Amino acid sequence: MKSLNIILTTLVLLGGMIACTDQLNVQNPNNQTTYDFGNSESELQEAVISCYNRIRLEGTFARVGYTLDAVRGDEVWNSSQQWYLEYDNLNSPGTIGIGDEWPWRDNYHVVNRTNFVLSKVDGVKMSVDSYNQIAGQALFLRSLAYYHLATYYQTVPLITDYASYSDINTMYASNATQDEVFDQIETDLKKAMEMLPSRDKGGEWAKGRATSGAAAGYLARALMFRHKYAEAYAVLKDIIAGKYGHYELTADYGDNFREGPAFENNKESLFEVQFLDFGTGGTDEEWTPVNISSEATQGHAVESNYASQELGSWGDLAGSPWLYNLFKKENSTDGRLDPRLYWTLVTYENEYNTYKGLKTAAYPNGDPRSNTIYQKDITKTPLSNNAQGGISIAKFTNARNNIYSSITNGLHCGVNLRLMRYSDVLLRAAECENEISGPTQTAIDYINTVRRRVALKDLKLSDFPSADALFEQIANVERPKEFGCENGRGIDLLRWGFFYDAGRLNQLVQHGYYKRDGKASTEELTAETADDSSFKYYYKGHEYFPIFQSTLNANPNLVGNSANKNEDNGPAFKAKWNVRPVVK
Repeated sequence: MKSLNIILTTLVLLGGMIACTDQLNVQNPNNQTTYDFGNSESELQEAVISCYNRIRLEGTFARVGYTLDAVRGDEVWNSSQQWYLEYDNLNSPGTIGIGDEWPWRDNYHVVNRTNFVLSKVDGVKMSVDSYNQIAGQALFLRSLAYYHLATYYQTVPLITDYASYSDINTMYASNATQDEVFDQIETDLKKAMEMLPSRDKGGEWAKGRATSGAAAGYLARALMFRHKYAEAYAVLKDIIAGKYGHYELTADYGDNFREGPAFENNKESLFEVQFLDFGTGGTDEEWTPVNISSEATQGHAVESNYASQELGSWGDLAGSPWLYNLFKKENSTDGRLDPRLYWTLVTYENEYNTYKGLKTAAYPNGDPRSNTIYQKDITKTPLSNNAQGGISIAKFTNARNNIYSSITNGLHCGVNLRLMRYSDVLLRAAECENEISGPTQTAIDYINTVRRRVALKDLKLSDFPSADALFEQIANVERPKEFGCENGRGIDLLRWGFFYDAGRLNQLVQHGYYKRDGKASTEELTAETADDSSFKYYYKGHEYFPIFQSTLNANPNLVGNSANKNEDNGPAFKAKWNVRPVVK
């Protein structure tokens, strides 16, 4: 009887299953595709956040994507004499992943995701404000990626249609000219500038996000790269006038390099990359482009490259003796060292022992200043690299924050990377004014606003008899001291054409002098006293990074850039623009 019941029950179940024509169609929420996703406002908001996630990769700004431009400049040298060596010497063969591939790979991650958002946003019903916020952020972040792709790799594929990835013929895109890429950057930023709210109107939403001010600032940068000074100046003056929100210099220069909500996304910051404060993230270090773990550390590894090997870091990069001595040439009006030295380079200065608890023009917040780093008292300048020596870099590390007691290598540093600050707006306005009208009091006033923050005496117009003389002050005094060891110096050298003039290239050689003596060399070096200079090894065309050879092999439509070909860009540059001569 039991067997019969089982048989009957089985037949009933089979009959029911055969008779049923309706099927249950359940979508697995963990297996969504780009076809299924992005069809609602809430999903597009999530997609935009994923775009920000891509600017926190190694090849964008979590490590080498940020520091490669610094080592390309004259303020930083490769103290490990490995790892970054070919990029410091500007002669990479095109087969090294960290510079030839990683920034390319990770910036195209940003392009891919922003293109996805822009392909979907027009088909989703939402308010005008929501549409503008979503599309405006995507346009800004795509422009940010292309700005770095074009200034790192010169001629890169320009992909703006997400549908391009569905066809192998369009996915394997050919090189666009640098001008074509910058045309797109300008177009996107002009749209974003009008669509995005200002930091003031955006309120809490705007903290850490792209705003109209960020778009305007980067538009000015893009315009100045192609010497469109009048157009850039108009944008910069609008930023200064508050059209895109209120910006001003922080009273204390150091607030731009401290960690925590009291200092990050401050009134001086136009745009910064967000990293979680030290110890607040997870434990997974995602060195690959995946970066999707819910337990990711959510920090950056710039500190691992910049900080002292003597104190536990990797000691890859060091500040140049030229930059150190530039700071030492001019004290603040109260007799103290320029406080920007304190925040830029980790040097032992006996004077710091006398600064504790004094509120002066140079240190307006009155914070204690001493020779304490990583909560340890020092009596000499720590070595960047134990074998080679060099001056350790303080910016975007915990050296001067003293939040934790020892360096933890890897993706752990929580100091937000401020990619553009209001001081850059002011110094760029001075540069544009000088390019258009020659040395004027207006240009001097912009510069003096920045100098007064650190209590340096005002410059006088009478000290600059020519536009060349004032340009020299901006390019080789004001900008290095304000932005020393930050991302952007290499891009400045490109736009000024310093690689294409014998006098300027010799100047770079002099700025790049260093010693491999196992000491933190701070003396002013000459050809006779220096061991070497990075710029002595410069190959023509290698002011840009070569396109990775494996990438060229994989894409039949792609050709190498000037670095792959060892091709001199000087004639093309000089056909359009002038290189200002060296002024002593």
